[in-house]
Amino acid sequence: ITIEPGVQYNYVYDDDEYMIQEEEWDRDLLLDPAWEKQQRKTFTAWCNSHLRKAGTQIENIEEDFRNGLKLMLLLEVISGERLPKPDRGKMRFHKIANVNKALDYIASKGVKLVSIGAEEIVDGNVKMTLGMIWTIILRFAIQDISVEETSAKEGLLLWCQRKTAPYRNVNIQNFHTSWKDGLGLCALIHRHRPDLIDYSKLNKDDPIGNINLAMEIAEKHLDIPKMLDAEGERKIVFTNLCKVSVLFTYCVLQAETAANRICKVLAVNQENERLMEEYERLASELLEWIRRTIPWLENRTPEKTMQAMQKKLEDFRDYRRKHKPPKVQEKCQLEINFNTLQTKLRISNRPAFMPSEGKMVSDIAGAWQRLEQAEKGYEEWLLNEIRRLERVEHLAEKFRQKASTHETWAYGKEQILLQKDYESASLTEVRALLRKHEAFESDLAAHQDRVEQIAAIAQELNELDYHDAVNVNDRCQKICDQWDRLGTLTQKRREALERTEKLLETIDQLHLEFAKRAAPFNNWMEGAMEDLQDMFIVHSIEEIQSLITAHEQFKATLPEADGERQSIMAIQNEVEKVIQSYNIRISSSNPYSTVTMDELRAKWDKVKQLVPIRDQSLQEELARQHANERLRRQFAAQANAIGPWIQNKMEEIARSSIQITGALEDQMNQLKQYEHNIINYKNNIDKLEGDHQLIQEALVFDNKHTNYTMEHIRVGWEVLLTTIARTINEVETQILTRDAKGITQEQMNEFRASFNHFDRRKNGLMDHEDFRACLISMGYDLGEAEFARIMTLVDPNGQGTVTFQSFIDFMTRETADTDTAEQVIASFRILASDKPYILAEELRRELPPDQAQYCIKRMPAYSGPGSVPGALDYTAFSSALYGESDL
Repeated sequence: ITIEPGVQYNYVYDDDEYMIQEEEWDRDLLLDPAWEKQQRKTFTAWCNSHLRKAGTQIENIEEDFRNGLKLMLLLEVISGERLPKPDRGKMRFHKIANVNKALDYIASKGVKLVSIGAEEIVDGNVKMTLGMIWTIILRFAIQDISVEETSAKEGLLLWCQRKTAPYRNVNIQNFHTSWKDGLGLCALIHRHRPDLIDYSKLNKDDPIGNINLAMEIAEKHLDIPKMLDAEGERKIVFTNLCKVSVLFTYCVLQAETAANRICKVLAVNQENERLMEEYERLASELLEWIRRTIPWLENRTPEKTMQAMQKKLEDFRDYRRKHKPPKVQEKCQLEINFNTLQTKLRISNRPAFMPSEGKMVSDIAGAWQRLEQAEKGYEEWLLNEIRRLERVEHLAEKFRQKASTHETWAYGKEQILLQKDYESASLTEVRALLRKHEAFESDLAAHQDRVEQIAAIAQELNELDYHDAVNVNDRCQKICDQWDRLGTLTQKRREALERTEKLLETIDQLHLEFAKRAAPFNNWMEGAMEDLQDMFIVHSIEEIQSLITAHEQFKATLPEADGERQSIMAIQNEVEKVIQSYNIRISSSNPYSTVTMDELRAKWDKVKQLVPIRDQSLQEELARQHANERLRRQFAAQANAIGPWIQNKMEEIARSSIQITGALEDQMNQLKQYEHNIINYKNNIDKLEGDHQLIQEALVFDNKHTNYTMEHIRVGWEVLLTTIARTINEVETQILTRDAKGITQEQMNEFRASFNHFDRRKNGLMDHEDFRACLISMGYDLGEAEFARIMTLVDPNGQGTVTFQSFIDFMTRETADTDTAEQVIASFRILASDKPYILAEELRRELPPDQAQYCIKRMPAYSGPGSVPGALDYTAFSSALYGESDL
């Protein structure tokens, strides 16, 4: 911190509020001897409070610091650091050197001294000496104070505010004016030592008495030097109070800090003693429990009964589950407490804790290890004794269980092996019995180990002199005898099953052969019956001829099929012969086939009956197809003539519509002639319709003799009628447009030539790009906006094409003189004698009756200036005629 100079001392310190106030007050007292005397007394008291720690003090502040020795000593006491060794000479340069060492040390702490030199101090300059001491106080006594990260004096002020907050008439805002009534100093003492001052009896109006009381009590009871004498001049006392309040507050804070430190040290010491006592108590209790438990675990006296040994085991388990776990926790907690205590002692610079003899952690660990060894040996002994007592009973129980299991398994097995169920079984059943017998043999072999185990257990029980050995031996003998009988019966049953299997395999092979041949032959006969009875649908002579040829090929295969039938019947006869020869009690039915000989015979007879019936049906269909062929040829002859005729007429009409020579009236006459010829041709269409009806009734759906169908002819005829009518209408419209717009025949021909040139598809339509090219060729300068406007006129529905009629309408509007709404309005204004309205009488007078009535009916009433009853608005009417407004 940089300390700036005050006015009276020319040294540097912080520019705090209370120092600014002090500067203003001290300015008037710079040369006041009384004030200087009070400063000497205050600073001398403060310096002596520190120098007494080193066994010395000063009497005269400007004289005793001149040689620099006590000044260096003061700095060492308040800083706790060693300064350079002082010069012990008494000459002036020795004194200056010592003072410079002190000033250099002050400067090394970041304090900037202004106008304070060693010579002034050596010469006994009072103001410089007092300024230097105040600088030391600010830097070494106050600067290091910190409360909630505030600066030194701010922190000291905050501490004072907190300590004096509960006291009446005390409001500490600075270190000058807030202390002048002395109540702040008394409040600090009362807060620190309530027994020294009766704060309730203090008078705010007696500042001198309050200050003297605070200084005297602080010096007498709190070891704070009396830094202010309130008996001097009142103004000097209050002026010097600034520095005194700072120093006094600092001393009180030091006293409180020292008390807090002692309390903290004592609290730590008390906690450590409590932990030591707790450790001693827990260690004693744990060692006593171990001492009582080890003899119980070392007792190895065996019991005679299993129940008694089980009781000991239960007691041991209770020990492990209930009694030992809490002790484990106590031992762990004891070690934790010991380590925590040693850590706390080490941190607080206390000597390590040494437990009583025999209660060290190592002693407890050794006792616990002996407990665990005894516990382990005791548990092993218990288990060995229990296993020893369990052994004999376990063998006896094991024998009973194995014997019971074997007897349960063997029950009824002899009766099963004596059965002759294979004599009436099929091959599949015999094979199943053989597989089942093989499984039994595997099961029998698996039980060989159990029988051997039963015999071995019985032998061991005899060796252990089991009390019920007689019954065990008798039961074991019965099991062994039954085992030998089961082995003999098993071998006999296998031989019988294998012999029966071979005999049935012969029959099975015959059945399989029958099934392999009967199934295809049966399918062939079923397919043949389906084909012979199948309803055929043909549409040509070639198709029916193909069916007749296939039927003839089928009849050629019948002798071979009859030979296969006889071979299949021979196989079945062989099966029946084998069954009768060996007197086998099984059915002769075939397990591989559901087809019987009776079914084969019945189906063969059915095939022979259906063959001639199929012959007759095919011949009848052949005659019908010849008749249908005649109808096809008759229809094709007419359709092949009508179709090209219609096409030719369409082409002639198309050519006439694009020709540009001759007058429109001549084109109209030519088209009328075409129309007449088309109407006269209608009889040929009607005759073709009759032939088509006959073909449909005969269910003839195709005709290879013509590409024309009746639908083609109908559509073509309808298109022809529509085309001639539309073409005639177009010509009539052109004539009407020409006459109405005053267009010459040459202009119409030119329009037609332009349209035909840009009609690339020759379908009477131009797309938008063709239409744009046509307009450009005719001299139009088109922008996008203008072309879009024209397209709304010629293609209002947005179909993407322009017809010839739309083209003509557009061209006539562009080339002919047309009336406008303005022209019509001007004409009506003439009839109305320049009035903005017209009357019905004027219309009837000037126009024909029907046109006058048309206008009267549609004209809206006039409501503008100068309106009269019956006035009609001809302006709105004229605008509506040209689509410029709505009526």
